[in-house]
Amino acid sequence: MKLIRFGEAGLEKPGVELDGVRYDVSGFVNDYDEDFFAGDALVQLQSTFDKEKAPIVSNIIRLGAPVKRPGKIICIGLNYRKHAAESGMDEPAEPVVFFKATSSMMGPNDTIIIPKNSKKTDWEVELAVVIGKRANYISKEEALDHVAGYMLHNDVSEREFQIERGGQWVKGKSCDTFAPLGPYLVTKDEIADPNNMRLWLTLNGKKMQDGNTSDFIFNVQHVVSYLSQFMSLMPGDIISTGTPEGVGFGQKPPFYLKDGDVIELGIDGLGSAKQDVQDYAS
Repeated sequence: MKLIRFGEAGLEKPGVELDGVRYDVSGFVNDYDEDFFAGDALVQLQSTFDKEKAPIVSNIIRLGAPVKRPGKIICIGLNYRKHAAESGMDEPAEPVVFFKATSSMMGPNDTIIIPKNSKKTDWEVELAVVIGKRANYISKEEALDHVAGYMLHNDVSEREFQIERGGQWVKGKSCDTFAPLGPYLVTKDEIADPNNMRLWLTLNGKKMQDGNTSDFIFNVQHVVSYLSQFMSLMPGDIISTGTPEGVGFGQKPPFYLKDGDVIELGIDGLGSAKQDVQDYAS
């Protein structure tokens, strides 16, 4: 099942997409949040949804992030072998973990705003995992039992803020509009293998990233299990699993996003998104 949230920013309603048609399910689902994923609401929705009775939603209506603002967005850095190589860094012995502020979330086709004083805003297509059941100290073999589904994520990053300004990476990852998510959350039953999915990104029509999650250093099961050793993974939490090679930071010479750029990105089975880029305006 493909879960969507639609409507004006901050006023989104829950829906589903089936065979390219969007339906409103707000009559019996409050929202796609921690309470929804923690209970059996997803199972009930999958078993009782009737497209003949659900109102149709126009495809011209804006889509929001498929999950209402979660407790946390956890990101994994340098998790593709080729991306680690292009960054000039050794492959990590353990997952590189950082957080992204949930206030950075937006819809899949909303506008990316280059932050005030930014010189190095970059793109990163990523596979995002949504937790469906609380996870503490779980094994790799148990990990996918705690997953609700998967989403497309552009982990937009300001490299100067991230790398050159000291401290941790979070401040280069958390600016407003730096987490476009969706178009939808695809439930795990529709994904045969999250560790073998093609993902791509174009900038102004030019292919910049074209990778596969088979290049993961640490696969989805490893990452979910690993994180659960250090914190509770709560229903609705998002884990972004890293980006393949082809980011601006890795170009020779490096180059970054500018006003007027257009990004398109996608993951096979998870849909695609398009984001215009604009400079910050006070």
